[in-house]
This record gives sequence, structure tokens and C-alpha cells, in this order.
Amino acid sequence: MAHAADAHAPHQQQLRSAAARLGRRRFLTVTSAAAALAFTTNLPAAHAAELAPRALTEDPFTLGVASGDPRSDSVVLWTRLAPRPYEPGNGLPATGAVRVHWEVARDERFTRIARRGTARAHAEFNYTLHVEADGLAADRVYWYRFRAGEWISPVGRTRTTPARGIRVNDARFGLVSCQAYHDGYFTALGHLAREDLDAVFHVGDYQYEYAVNAVGGARNYTDRTLPEVFNRETVTLEDYRLRYALYKSDPDLRAAHAAFPWFVTWDDHETENNYAGGIPEKDQDPQEFLIRRAAAYRAYWENMPLRMPQLPDGPDMRLYRRAHYGRLVQLDILDTRQYRSDQAYGDGWQYPGPESEDPSRTMIGAAQERWLLDGFRHSHATWNVLPQQVTFSRRKNTTADRSKLSMDSWDGYPASRERILAGAEQAGLDNLVVLTGDVHVSYALEIKRDFDDPASRTVGVEFVGTSVSSGKDGADKPGNWDTYLAANPHMKFYNGRRGYTTVTLDAEQARADYKTVSRVTTPGGTLSTAASFVCEAGNPGLHQV
Repeated sequence: MAHAADAHAPHQQQLRSAAARLGRRRFLTVTSAAAALAFTTNLPAAHAAELAPRALTEDPFTLGVASGDPRSDSVVLWTRLAPRPYEPGNGLPATGAVRVHWEVARDERFTRIARRGTARAHAEFNYTLHVEADGLAADRVYWYRFRAGEWISPVGRTRTTPARGIRVNDARFGLVSCQAYHDGYFTALGHLAREDLDAVFHVGDYQYEYAVNAVGGARNYTDRTLPEVFNRETVTLEDYRLRYALYKSDPDLRAAHAAFPWFVTWDDHETENNYAGGIPEKDQDPQEFLIRRAAAYRAYWENMPLRMPQLPDGPDMRLYRRAHYGRLVQLDILDTRQYRSDQAYGDGWQYPGPESEDPSRTMIGAAQERWLLDGFRHSHATWNVLPQQVTFSRRKNTTADRSKLSMDSWDGYPASRERILAGAEQAGLDNLVVLTGDVHVSYALEIKRDFDDPASRTVGVEFVGTSVSSGKDGADKPGNWDTYLAANPHMKFYNGRRGYTTVTLDAEQARADYKTVSRVTTPGGTLSTAASFVCEAGNPGLHQV
């Protein structure tokens, strides 16, 4: 598969062709054709008319604040002006801009200002802001806020990374994924916000494309009625923008964003279930799907604390990227969705065979794979950590010698997995940690050099974090618990409740604490630690503590 830049020209041509044709067919709406063309050209005008401050008569900071992609000297500060978040356009004019003041302080009371400035929130970006606050000191906590007109935002807390190459005692991260609004409350994120963390990894399914009814699905609201605009699948840019507004209206999600900087990457539901590269889940014209993907990618960038290099170009967006925490951690944040080959054998759980084992198949595309293996070769970190989406280690679903495997996970792309493991081996990486979401359960897995041989050496560990809400309440031992543990001796832990995982890294070990909540279909679920595992530096393998 080609890197996004490599695929740029054909995608642009397809997008324009689809836009012209779909305009004639009135696909979705006549204006969707124009919108498709606008994805590649609709950037804010340098001299857009500004809305007068007095025109902001309602609080525009209803969706909170966030920070992300921290570096040793900078961090992205995000907000979205939305006085009426459940309306198209956020209740603001269809054109123009709003001038917003921002400031970063060394203390929570803002008596010691480190940086301040102004930025313009443009209608073309749905009045979102991505301020790259620079000139900051390494490895320190800051507080930030915005002001628009007379309105002041909630205060957010963020933290820069330690400078690359210096010694770092430890780093502590949160791992979250899969937060279907219609499956329950984001209680886990409320608990996460009270942790002591350097940053949070969200590894996909931040929002779901499925319809959310008037009572919020399993939330079963009795104190509010959600607008009808949410009771349909997201397809258009307006749909996706509104869906992010619904999700970000959740107070627990806003609290978790305000507490820490986030590193985000997507999986499938931010666009459509189980899509593969440019191939949709169901029988659909690929050109129509590219328009949908362009809408989903644009809305994702708008609503995440991402830097300008991640701004999508039509249906293409470079999301994989690298970060460092001193000499302790190298983070290689992957995108396993945009560049992958189509799932083998029609997707789902299937017996592996020539199609799935074709050596030309790829999970991350040729360019991203080269980038990753090059990063391995140049790494001087104690721990090489891969935040990514789908289960990396093998998962058999029966104890038979020949068992079905998930074609959507790395099991459906074994040659791609082998190239990653061979590259790590050739680079001499001793401490490989893969962080995963997607499956709505928690696993602790040892990564074997040869999964066909249980006695094969362990070359890394995989911490699979459960979902925030997807799958509703769940259970400590799902129905296949005994089978999975028996069929996969490298699986050391399996739990099916909702929650999150904290990952602590120091010079001696990596530790995962699997946190679960008692329920999500009603508010107030309590937090407990289901299990904790460590991996010793230089000695790959898992030990329960």
C-alpha cells in the first residue's frame, strides 16, 4: 500500500470525479458534491471577517478544552467554539472567524504566565482551534485557558515531555479506546482524570458512526431528549462534526481531556466499521466511500488536539508519528487502518490460508513500515512502545491445532507482523511494548517470535486495554474466557469489564495496571484494579504482581 502522499494524485482525481457524478445523482445532498471538492481547497481565508466580541451572547466553551502531542518545548492546545453544540455550525455564522486569546501559565491561578497569544477560530474548521504553544520548558506541568469575547474557558492542565536524550526516572501513561456513547456512560474517563499521568493514549474508536436515539441508547436518559440529528449513521461532514459535539458534551470525557495531554490515533469507527484503506465495509462505490472518508478525516482532525502537519488533504491524512520521553521511551504511534490491504476471506473470524498469508499483504503500508523500521534502527530508548489499534499477538478461538483467527487483526496480516518483529530483532530492540485497543476486553500477552511454537522465545509484551463503554457493562469472565486462556498459552490475563489501563515505565520494568469499573449503563460505577503485570527490562515476559 502506498503512503498517503504517494496516493495523493489518484485520490484527488477520484474525489473530483465522484463529486461531479454524485452532484448529478443527488447523493446525500446536492451540496455534498461541492463539499467534497472543498475538502482539498476549503482553507480559512487570511482576511476573513471577524465576529464582533459582543456577538458572543452564549458560552462558546461548551465542549471544553484539550491538549495533545506534547514535545519538550511545545504542546497543542485545542478548543471548539460551540455556543449551540447540537446545531450545524455550532450556532455561529457560516462564514468568518472569531478572535480567541489564549494563555499558558506555570501555576493554576495564572499569576505566572509562560506564553500568551491570539488565534482565529474559522468557520471553515468548524470554529476549532489548534494552537501550537511553543517556547515552553521541558518536562513540566502547565495550565492553559482561552478567552473569546467576555467568555473564559475551563482551565486545562498539560505537560511537556522531557528533552530527548536525557535520563528520565519514569513515565506514566493512560491507555483508553472504544467509547460508544450509545453503550453507556464514560465513567472510566472520570476516574482516569483523577490519576497522576504524563499523558494519555487514545488508540481508536473515539466516536462511533452508529445512530444514537433520543434517550442515548443504553444510557436511557430520563432528564433529556437528544436531537433527531444524532439518530442516523454519520456519513457527511456535518454528521461527523455533530457527533463529535455529542461525545465531547460528556463531562467525564471533558475532564479527562482537561487533565492531561493526549496522543490520539484512530481505528475504524471514526469513519466506518472495519473499512480497509479505501475499501468500505459493505458494497459501496469506492469513490463514494472516499468522500465519506474525507469527511470523517476532516472532522477527526478538527476535533482532536493535533498539529497542522496532520491536517488531512482530501481523504488522506498522515497520522502516524513519533515522540520521545528522554532516553527512556520512544513512542511510535501507528495507523493500522488507512493503508491496510483488504481483510482476507471476507473479514471476520476465518481459517488462515494462502490469501491471509500472502507475503505482499500489509497492515500499515510500505511507507509507514519503512518509517517504523528506520525508527527502530535509530532508537536509543530503553523502551520502544507502539500505541496502535488491533490485537498484535495471535488469538486462537479454539484449542484445536487449526483454529480460526480474526482477519481484521494482525492475525489476518501475519507477513506484515513478521516484518515488524524481524525489524525489531535486527535493530537489537530488547524492550518492545505494544499498546492495543479495539476488542473491548483486557489482555496481557507475551509476543512470541514464533506463535506456532509455544516454546518460542518471548520478544515483547502486549497490553490490550479494554473499552471505555463499548460492549456495555461486560463481565470479569466472558463466555469464552476458559477457551481463550487454554488456546493461547501466551495470554496471561483476560477480563471483559469496561475501564482503562495505566502503563508505568522506568529503567527496570514496564508495569500495566488494568483498571475496571463496576458498570457503565448507569452512572456511578466504582473503580477497581483487576490485575497488574510487569515486564522486566531486558527480560521480555509477564509476571503478575
